[in-house]
Amino acid sequence: MTVESNMNVTKLPLGFKSAGVNCGVRRYRHDLGLVYSENLAVAAGVFTLNECKAAPVLYCQKILPSACIKAIITNSGQANAATGQEGVENNLRMAQTLASELKCEPHQVLTASTGVIGQQLPLIKIMSGIPDLIKRASDDADNFSLAILTTDLVPKTATKDVQLSEGKIRITGVCKGSGMIHPNMATMLGYVFTDVVLTPEKAQDYLKKAVDLSFNRISVDGDCSTNDSVFLMANGASKVELKTIADEETFFKSLVDVCQALAQKIAIDGEGATKLIEVYLKNSPTQELADKASRGITISPLIKTAIHGEDPNWGRILARVGAEGVPASCIEKMQLIVQGVTLFKEGAPVVFDRESVRQLLKKNKVVIEIDLNSGVFESKAWGCDLSKKYVEINTEYTT
Repeated sequence: MTVESNMNVTKLPLGFKSAGVNCGVRRYRHDLGLVYSENLAVAAGVFTLNECKAAPVLYCQKILPSACIKAIITNSGQANAATGQEGVENNLRMAQTLASELKCEPHQVLTASTGVIGQQLPLIKIMSGIPDLIKRASDDADNFSLAILTTDLVPKTATKDVQLSEGKIRITGVCKGSGMIHPNMATMLGYVFTDVVLTPEKAQDYLKKAVDLSFNRISVDGDCSTNDSVFLMANGASKVELKTIADEETFFKSLVDVCQALAQKIAIDGEGATKLIEVYLKNSPTQELADKASRGITISPLIKTAIHGEDPNWGRILARVGAEGVPASCIEKMQLIVQGVTLFKEGAPVVFDRESVRQLLKKNKVVIEIDLNSGVFESKAWGCDLSKKYVEINTEYTT
């Protein structure tokens, strides 16, 4: 089954509603978003490892995983990070206001914020926008996907319908992220909604593993945000359970597909980016080394700028492989392939047509394959090129 990821109306799973409005935090764009479930949902979360955590991250970490979540509200424009006790109280008041409108308890409301660090939320504007959010709620995710954006150029959604033994379920994902993308799990917020029946423990386990295979494998600029969060809500509205091992495997694979589709959208929408970089490292002696080396290549400014300049400078890739701890014994067996062309093999360069490879590097997706020929473990990671535009955007983005 394919993952749909366009903006031709992204339908949510059964029982979910969402909306996005402008409440005045930002001048012209949507800045307040809501998703809620008609019945209480199971929810899980994975959060930033940055020690400077934003108020909504600390709040949600105390709540999740949970079997009784009603909604999640998100504001863009201000991150509510490094805002002290006032920021903590503002976050709670945002949850309390939505809970009052939805007639649920505050601990049944999740919160998220994204934007400039160190500024207090304009709470009056946010609270006044909540009734309008609820009034405008519908079963598509498009306005919500717009409300969570900051420096993103495009909204990011992905949907997959999945056939299980008891019936069909849907998984819909929405995310934002363009800069400060290097999650230990990017700023990045991700939301995944499904109508399958899950327990809180299963939801947390599935989400953590899916994030490790997707959002944790992207990098734009190497910075880990204060607000990184990925949420999974499962409301069971389809009445479909994971009855068999095959059901569990199918659901998890589909969850990973949706998360990877979203993660790649973040990478290609990196601030100033013109190309998606995919690194596939295989036949590593350990999984840890495969993950570390593949991600290291996507982080390297030298590699990112070479790809932006369409320069087949394979020496930069080789140097990064060694810097990430790949042993010399592996490098002696290694094969390096860029855009399908072998550039280095078994410890020595390979003669290639430089101009032909330059032309291949003009494509908007660049694939780097590394075969260590030293084991059975493999890993994929995604990133983007680094352009002058990245510098321009980040010199203008005020704190």
